[in-house]
Amino acid sequence: MKNAHRNIIDLEDFRVKDSKVFTGRDRGEKVRIESHLDDIAENFDSVIVIIPDTIYSINPSFFEELFVNAISKLGKEKFLNKFSFESKGTYNFQKPLNEAIYRILRKHTALDKK
Repeated sequence: MKNAHRNIIDLEDFRVKDSKVFTGRDRGEKVRIESHLDDIAENFDSVIVIIPDTIYSINPSFFEELFVNAISKLGKEKFLNKFSFESKGTYNFQKPLNEAIYRILRKHTALDKK
């Protein structure tokens, strides 16, 4: 982990050289594992996620796999209270993040009913 503050996940640390997008479940899972996001979420009252200024797209599937465990455990409101997002550029991450939250909770609820 490159940050001095262990509750900070800077996506720049996980960006593929010259890439301007974060996409795909496999990439989201890789970043979740390499960043130790689940451990950080468990051990800190707050988590800061920094979105680099060079990013112009993050798809919901990436966010879905990145945050699946935290959102499943915390639910939407507690997740949004615990996780804060700092976009260094102009990319509006809210729509794909909200879509990811919706998808995770929809799947979680469907699994609970079985």
